[in-house]
Amino acid sequence: MGDIAHLARAVVPTPFGPVTLVEAGGLLVRLDWRADPGEGSALLEEARRQLEAYFDRRLARFDLPFDWGAGLDAAVRRAMADIPLGETRTYGQIARAVAAPAQAVGQACGANPLPILIPCHRVTGTAWFGGFSAPGGVETKAALLRHEGALLL
Repeated sequence: MGDIAHLARAVVPTPFGPVTLVEAGGLLVRLDWRADPGEGSALLEEARRQLEAYFDRRLARFDLPFDWGAGLDAAVRRAMADIPLGETRTYGQIARAVAAPAQAVGQACGANPLPILIPCHRVTGTAWFGGFSAPGGVETKAALLRHEGALLL
């Protein structure tokens, strides 16, 4: 996870309340669903600009350096990042893409440290919505999908 000796943080307002972006060693490592101000950086300023553009419907895909993790977590995170704006995939579809059990994919989605930026909200069950880490849980997931045009409820 990058250089953990120095963590830079920046609070970004969103329609769901403030979030804190965390950078270590030149990589984004975490998005927390709360305000935790700290020393910023050029990367965090760019991430803030991209998040604002996303919520203003001016950005379809984030172009930022992420700490993808390792092993299955990295494979699942990259597969989630490849889901286009306005689309969803099921846990089973991601599981087939990364050659892993759907349950393991669900666990990797739940462990995603960069929600919104790595769009785990775009992954659902076949006959159920799945969970979400944000305050508000699946309601926030549904709101993000509505924002992207992937859910018309």
